[in-house]
Amino acid sequence: MLRLKKRKLWRNTKHLSQVKLIALKRLRAHEEVDLEHLKQLKREIRSDNLLKFAIAVDKDTNIILDGHHRFNALRELGCIRIPAIFVDYKTPRIKVMSWRIGWLVTKEKVVEAGLSGNKLPPKTSRHMIMADGEFNHILAVEKKVNFPLESLKS
Repeated sequence: MLRLKKRKLWRNTKHLSQVKLIALKRLRAHEEVDLEHLKQLKREIRSDNLLKFAIAVDKDTNIILDGHHRFNALRELGCIRIPAIFVDYKTPRIKVMSWRIGWLVTKEKVVEAGLSGNKLPPKTSRHMIMADGEFNHILAVEKKVNFPLESLKS
């Protein structure tokens, strides 16, 4: 089901389809990570010897909107670059909600956390993007890249 939605989204979001490599040190995280999930993902990336999906990043602030675990896994694996899709976070086509019950998350809180370094707890923000008249999780624009790990280390 999600796979079909991804294809459908890509037809109408071609401006998002360009993947760019960015230095990890230029990115700003707004959330902490779940250490157990990070450990598992790092093991998977090392075993596959590649990163399967790009992350989503705000084009103006370099704040990671989705992909904190991938970002941290690559950093721990000695990589210096990561493939990213850049989006305009100011657009009303992107909204944020929380995975956590009872939490109110706003774009302003995400930006403040990313710029200040005072990160939100893991899985606080859930970014959604409008495509084909409906909101879908932002991972729908995180293009499959299959970058070899070694190419991200230099």
